[in-house]
Amino acid sequence: MEEKEELLMKLGMFEQQIQQLQQQIEAVERGIVELNSLDIGLDELINGKDKEIFASIGRGIFIKAKLISEELNVDVGGGNFVRKTIPETKELIEEQIEKLEDVKKELEHNLEKIGEDFTDMMKEAEEKEGD
Repeated sequence: MEEKEELLMKLGMFEQQIQQLQQQIEAVERGIVELNSLDIGLDELINGKDKEIFASIGRGIFIKAKLISEELNVDVGGGNFVRKTIPETKELIEEQIEKLEDVKKELEHNLEKIGEDFTDMMKEAEEKEGD
């Protein structure tokens, strides 16, 4: 009876780990989609000086604005902003996407490893029952 309780406890732990990894993978995928969307949006700003655009001021609220420059103020962390051109910003975004892709691969590898450990544990439990 104790072995079954221990097995159920381990199964619960595996399930929790799998759910956490899946949530992390989904969050990383959302980040990648957002960055790709931003990258595409920057393409629309090239040669856009004096064009009218809708600029987000937050929570689904937009204002009509006129571009007076193609220079961007980019948050580089810690509330520090640096002026960058559109191509420089696109390069930064591409680097961030690559980093997120690496994180996603690592998370998927961890998920695969947990799946293998789970399978091994189940085989071991079946062998013990057969004895």
